[in-house]
Amino acid sequence: MKRRTILAGGLVAAATAFAGGVAFFHSGDRARRDGAALLGTVLPDLDGHDQALAQWHGKVLVVNFWATWCAPCREEMPQFVAAQAARGAKSVQFVGIAVDQADKVREFAKQIGLNYPALIGGFGAIELSKSLGNDLGALPFTVVIDRQGRVAERHLGPLVQPGLDRMLDRLLKQA
Repeated sequence: MKRRTILAGGLVAAATAFAGGVAFFHSGDRARRDGAALLGTVLPDLDGHDQALAQWHGKVLVVNFWATWCAPCREEMPQFVAAQAARGAKSVQFVGIAVDQADKVREFAKQIGLNYPALIGGFGAIELSKSLGNDLGALPFTVVIDRQGRVAERHLGPLVQPGLDRMLDRLLKQA
């Protein structure tokens, strides 16, 4: 089991390294530009209750596709926890979409003190992320929706704190 986890983590790390951890900006189909596909998504939370991403429309919505077996995902999540604590009252909402099983997500969420919703997307979440510009289907992948419901940013690979702060500051200043 541990060998599979290491192998899976290595594959994710290799895909992330290949992508260079750079942001991918696409001007393709409408769903990639306006965020409608993402805001129209409904997924179960850790308690099995359906949650519509549209409930956070009007906020800066940071949606992170991740998995417990993804080492870069696990490394970036504590900064998301800190950012949610610091900026949640300022109309920022983080949401994690896990490409994983609820029991594993629940255990990891307890370990890091997850303070934002974790939704269970399973492997179907990879297809959703691809529709949003994650052409490689790699993790972590983050999509940021502005207050008007438009895709403002896409980022493949782990986000680093200074870049995350700059992006959120910029989006919060927009009307």
